[in-house]
Amino acid sequence: MPQPIFVSPRAAASRVTRLARLLRLLSVLLPAAALAAPPAAVPPAPRPGPAAAGAAIAPALPPMTSPAAFCAEAVKRLPNLTPVLCQRAGLIDGGGRSVRQQPLWVRDVLPPDAKYRVLVIGGIHGDEPSSSSLVMHWIQQAVATPAEIHWRFVPMANPDGLLQARPTRANANGVDLNRNFPTPNWDKEAIDYWKRRTNRDPRRWPGAKALSEPETRWVHDEMERFKPHLIVSVHAPYGILDFDGPSVPPQRLGRLYLDQIGIFPGSLGNWGGLHKKVPVVTIELPSAVRTPLDAETRQMWLDLLRWMSERLPQPPAA
Repeated sequence: MPQPIFVSPRAAASRVTRLARLLRLLSVLLPAAALAAPPAAVPPAPRPGPAAAGAAIAPALPPMTSPAAFCAEAVKRLPNLTPVLCQRAGLIDGGGRSVRQQPLWVRDVLPPDAKYRVLVIGGIHGDEPSSSSLVMHWIQQAVATPAEIHWRFVPMANPDGLLQARPTRANANGVDLNRNFPTPNWDKEAIDYWKRRTNRDPRRWPGAKALSEPETRWVHDEMERFKPHLIVSVHAPYGILDFDGPSVPPQRLGRLYLDQIGIFPGSLGNWGGLHKKVPVVTIELPSAVRTPLDAETRQMWLDLLRWMSERLPQPPAA
């Protein structure tokens, strides 16, 4: 059995003093060494703009200046879209242009007794092609089921992101269009949210300033011109229903159930619903690359009409 080692109080105190001196010395030497050493290789922070979006935006397609040219490309990119369905959509040039000068196509369905104005937007994120396809299918539903509603459909709000071999969420400037709307305090909140909450995710870069992008400026101006009583914004792939603004939200559309996920600086729901006081129904389809079955697409449409008839406030008399 080892014998215990006895240390005198004086020796113990001496050892403690030497240890304290050593620790103080290390506290000085180690930071100095760190400063003198070459820095470790750290990947550069993502830089906002086209490079941040992956520098993956392929060479631009020539502007599609006719509905036929648009349909020729759209049927290659959008799931469950046939040439006949695209041609029957009756799209016209909405007057807006993307960064790469692609027209923003629209279709109005306007009965003579319309009381409401509803703006339906798809494809604001280019990597969600199912959203654009659903809007194209809903144009046919609006024609087939007349209602007292002036519908304005915008099937592809981000053509530069969608109409390329590898679609991107952002537009050709690398900006997330659904973070670029002019919500209050955008200058502080949008950039701060991008830095802190998304860890500078380049796919969610909100832009250098609100309404910096021609696509969001066009949607903004279109809302001022059209003055919708309701906005329906179609996205994917979370498989839920979201809602912002006044009125009682729909509890379900087809198999999508209400699950309000919060607000984001610069989003259309935040700006339109909370600050412009226009109800915004956000549809999140379950898949970004597959559309619902035709029966489900129609059921969602009928549920939307039913909710509007029951809950949407009556517009003031003209």
